Amino acid sequence: KKNKQFALGGDTWVLGCQIPDVVVFPEFNKLNPDMSDERYNHMYGCYEPNCGLDNLMFAWGHDEYMYRMLVANNCTIPREGLDMVRYHSAYPMHDKGAYKHLLKAEDEERMEWIQVFNKFDLYTKDEENDIREDFIDDLWPYYRGLLEKYNLGEKLKW
Repeated sequence: KKNKQFALGGDTWVLGCQIPDVVVFPEFNKLNPDMSDERYNHMYGCYEPNCGLDNLMFAWGHDEYMYRMLVANNCTIPREGLDMVRYHSAYPMHDKGAYKHLLKAEDEERMEWIQVFNKFDLYTKDEENDIREDFIDDLWPYYRGLLEKYNLGEKLKW
């Protein structure tokens, strides 16, 4: 029995409306069953114009998982920080300008914060940026303090 992929590890997109051509490998958009469903295969799909970022549903990936884990643990990271976690892989939106017709005016500032975060996220996962194992113990007090500051210092619900 072949397992279907239920999550993704790369760029993410809005569900319930047309997948924009600015996604990676747009030639595969037509394979998504939603793109042959008239309810979803147009620019608004199941959404109202300017419904706002908080009303959009994104493809499930590591961003959404981490965001929900933080919220479930009553994390006190400000909304801007939670947005950075939740939407940083939504490149079609914050990098390519897709879905502007679904965003509210106040969502623009949220996109700016996500773009700032991405400067520190992209291309930082290589050998050159690896932390030496003997240095981890030195870093732990700093990160432990951050966890406590944002109400994440105890055992977490995953």
